[in-house]
Amino acid sequence: MEERSGSSNELELLENKHRKEKKELQAHIQSLKKVAKNDKTKKKELTAEIARLETELDNRHKKEIELTFKESPPDTEVGNLNENEPNKVKVSKAQKRREKREQQEREREQQIKLQEKENIHGPRNTENQAISNILKEMKLKVYPIPSDGDCLYQAISHQILAKKQQSIPVDKLRQNTSKYIKEHKEDFMPFMSHPETCDMLTDTEFEEYCEKIISTKVWGGQIEIRALSNYLKCPITVIQATGPASIQQGEEFEGPSLIITYHRHMYSLGEHYNSTQDLEDNVIEYDDT
Repeated sequence: MEERSGSSNELELLENKHRKEKKELQAHIQSLKKVAKNDKTKKKELTAEIARLETELDNRHKKEIELTFKESPPDTEVGNLNENEPNKVKVSKAQKRREKREQQEREREQQIKLQEKENIHGPRNTENQAISNILKEMKLKVYPIPSDGDCLYQAISHQILAKKQQSIPVDKLRQNTSKYIKEHKEDFMPFMSHPETCDMLTDTEFEEYCEKIISTKVWGGQIEIRALSNYLKCPITVIQATGPASIQQGEEFEGPSLIITYHRHMYSLGEHYNSTQDLEDNVIEYDDT
């Protein structure tokens, strides 16, 4: 009867683990919903993402329960082995865990391959192709920038080095962007609103907004692009796949335009900026520290 008790305990522990994981998933889903609250495009992506996460978790839980019963069948009795029967090779628990991980890895690789096929005509590839076509007409190509919250500032830093042979690190760009917005509060306040209430920012919220530009890796958008263009006194061109092919800032300034790309679908539930370079150029190294 000890074998049955052990199997029962394992199943109970597994069920507790599954309940905890379901709660964690629901908390994660709620946080994703907050991010996509006011964006219809994100909401569509989020619905598919939630369905995928729930399906994956449900399938994994079923497999774990099935595996638990295979490893410790509830009706197994101790002492039922016939001593005259030849000894059967027992598979250790460590070996079973290895086989399980290998099986999961094979399934994961298969899912990746299927996802890649689905993405061929998905929004990300469609967007990237559209941007590439626009850039080719300009004899340019995308210069990839890491997705770490600094993508706008890193893209601008790369462009300044490429177009003006000047090195301005990301931290300095953030500091000067924040300073310029603060000093021209009356110009920017009418275009700034609270992300949840959509109300105009209070004075305190405005100060907090400017402080976050310096102290965090908060993502930069149209407000920051306008401030960057004005403080650098140079035009900035943003290439995108939908809407106008390009958005111009600082056309009143002279000099070559800093050309970056805007991607709505580059990463799940988040926008992204890349830089550009001439088609025939190799990768341009620059210091963003």
